[in-house]
Amino acid sequence: MTLPDSAHTSRPWRIHEITRDFRLEDVWALPTPGSRDDFPRLVRQFASGDPSSNLPAPARALWVLRLRIGKLFGWDDHDGGGAPAPTLRDRLPEDLRDAPSGPDFDSLPFTSLYELEDEWAAESANRTVHGVLHLGWVLEPGGDYSGRLAVLVKPNGRLGSAYMAAIKPFRHLIVYPALMRRIEREWRATRRSAG
Repeated sequence: MTLPDSAHTSRPWRIHEITRDFRLEDVWALPTPGSRDDFPRLVRQFASGDPSSNLPAPARALWVLRLRIGKLFGWDDHDGGGAPAPTLRDRLPEDLRDAPSGPDFDSLPFTSLYELEDEWAAESANRTVHGVLHLGWVLEPGGDYSGRLAVLVKPNGRLGSAYMAAIKPFRHLIVYPALMRRIEREWRATRRSAG
């Protein structure tokens, strides 16, 4: 379920310290009810996800199309076409730099930045956009905890702004709904196997 920006901006997340020049693109409530100690499981689930194999056909097709277009236009290459954006690790305060960075991603082009007991951030940069994936773990009114997903972006020039505008309807109509169903399905499966 989509949430208002304030569901992210009003919380004292550490990510705010390093992304002041990024814009908040999306905020979602994740279908991941759990206990206080379940957050690391959610982080591992995200890092091990593979959109090319575990999303429904329309979302998978969009992912493959994006990879092919990126390859054709060199959006994801950094050799000969300029250096990638500086990593946000360079902006981390000392205490976050000393914290565990989090898991490696199995298939997505993201790199973990830091992982705390209720917050995790990862980044990805290419010629279109520098993006941040942020997960938070919040206490709900009923006593369960659940995940929050925020996506922060810094488009690279006009190309990046045009790219973000072009993919917005596809993200909201196809990709995110499929992603939420997959997250819920995998969350339930791992809870059953852990229980």
